[in-house]
Amino acid sequence: VVFTVKDNGMGMDEETVSHIFEPFFTTKERGKGTGLGLPMVYGIVKQSKGELMVHSEKGRGTEFNIYFPFIINTGADNAAKDDNLYLPLDRTKELAGRSETILLVEDEESVRAVTSRILSAKGYSVLNAEKASDAIDICKKRKENIALLITDIIMPGGMSGPDLVKYLSDIHPEMKVLYISGYTEDTISYHGVLEAGTAFLQKPFTSKELTEKIHSLLDR
Repeated sequence: VVFTVKDNGMGMDEETVSHIFEPFFTTKERGKGTGLGLPMVYGIVKQSKGELMVHSEKGRGTEFNIYFPFIINTGADNAAKDDNLYLPLDRTKELAGRSETILLVEDEESVRAVTSRILSAKGYSVLNAEKASDAIDICKKRKENIALLITDIIMPGGMSGPDLVKYLSDIHPEMKVLYISGYTEDTISYHGVLEAGTAFLQKPFTSKELTEKIHSLLDR
């Protein structure tokens, strides 16, 4: 099955095309691009046993072709709801929350919405923030305990996940932290973004992986 995305924009030269899937590579100005988008796409496609090809010429636009293995639906058990297109449904027994409050900081609306619904369904009280400044406002106004902060590592607005954690540690020192990212832990650590031993979960993740990671943190 092939999924094609193409445009009629300015296109890219061969040198640029050869680097577009490299983590943190971007042609945008400093502060306006993270270089995370296409590498994240590449990782998800590969994780799904697919292939990704790109063709681009200067002045003639760009075309991406994503190839996925064709799988025959064998019954209703394979039918997925919309939420599970990003977070695959795991039918094994999952751990439930104990009404702890979790602050979720994620700039991508669809990911934030799905993750929030999963956490709420597991018994957690969820506070949602689109960006770092929203999370700061929530923490300044809230006097009650916040058990856990889940934050993306790279976010728009100039403040990264680690920067946000440092800022909030004075306001809610009791909060534990779980970082999430489309990059692997090795890639993030290689670029010095996170310290060794930091709690991390790579996207995309299943609801079971998420709840197990949260339980391991809150039970420490």
